Amino acid sequence: MRLLLIADTHLPLRAKALPDQVWREVDAADVVVHAGDWVEVTLLDELEARSERLVGVYGNNDGADLRARLPEIARADLDGVRLAVIHETGGKQGRERRCDDQFPDTDVLVFGHSHIPWDTVTPKGLRLLNPGSPTDRRRQPFCTYQTAEIRDGELRDVTLHELPLRR
Repeated sequence: MRLLLIADTHLPLRAKALPDQVWREVDAADVVVHAGDWVEVTLLDELEARSERLVGVYGNNDGADLRARLPEIARADLDGVRLAVIHETGGKQGRERRCDDQFPDTDVLVFGHSHIPWDTVTPKGLRLLNPGSPTDRRRQPFCTYQTAEIRDGELRDVTLHELPLRR
């Protein structure tokens, strides 16, 4: 099972559209995960139409139209991997402990908000992933997203992809 992880797309404020490279990943993915801050509902409609399966949440920049269609926390069992998605986990100090406490029955937690890529494992074995943003690099050198695979009930091959700088 191939996963595409994105967050903080902020369309159309930070970009007019997702980069073509990300759309190719959408087409290749079995599951697309979006960890919030869509900004406008158009991208949700496009991803729902084009994705084989979409798991998404709303973020702090998402209005009532997105909040009516998306949960604050999404959960999915993906071939035995217990996935949760949330937009914000709080500051990086103490993140692992907080997430262990808040998501005890989860194997992988995908989050966004900071636009900073993150890939760690908590003391209790929870994998924390933040794909960064494919449209707004903020203070990062590149816009980013992540891909991963689930094989034999395990998350494998988590890869951070850097996008070329826009002109």
